[in-house]
Amino acid sequence: MMKTCQTLIAELQELKTDLCGRDFLLTWEKTDAEIHALLLVAECLAELHRARQPFRVFDSGLAVSIFRDKSTRTRFSFASAVNALGLGLAELDEEKSQLAHGETVRETANMISFLTEVIGIRDDMYLGEGNAYMREVGQAVQEGFERGVLHQRPTVVNLQCDVDHPTQALADLLHLKRHFGSLAALKGRKLAMTWAYSP
Repeated sequence: MMKTCQTLIAELQELKTDLCGRDFLLTWEKTDAEIHALLLVAECLAELHRARQPFRVFDSGLAVSIFRDKSTRTRFSFASAVNALGLGLAELDEEKSQLAHGETVRETANMISFLTEVIGIRDDMYLGEGNAYMREVGQAVQEGFERGVLHQRPTVVNLQCDVDHPTQALADLLHLKRHFGSLAALKGRKLAMTWAYSP
């Protein structure tokens, strides 16, 4: 197990990436090297989990989830991930917050960001709205950080929006990598992606 992780880490160190502190809103906004790096980290974390080895990165801090649509797999995957990394999870229920009474996204985003490392958002109900909302949250916390309201800026992660589901896309890509043996083995292959509305 450790040899596998050491190999993955060595491969990761060879890549030129700039992911730290950057939002992950759309898969196609990342470079091939960044996508490869994310897969390597996922593989190493999976190896550590299989070996029952802890991989806590944080001693304290918060992850905030905002699910504006129903979710099972993504909600529990996010909760499991932040817990394994050492963060506490807080779910923002907009109906129970001041957003329901007119508080702005800017105000709410900054308020929930104190001691927060990551904000995961799922907003996929209406075309043209979900990704725009995530970007508005990202801009709000960036402004809060630049103005000194926040001492650190949390990263915003797309847990599915109206145009992309990056975490699912990466999970699918990792499965294909494992099935075919490498990312290089995917080159030139044709993949059929199907999707259907859920009732």
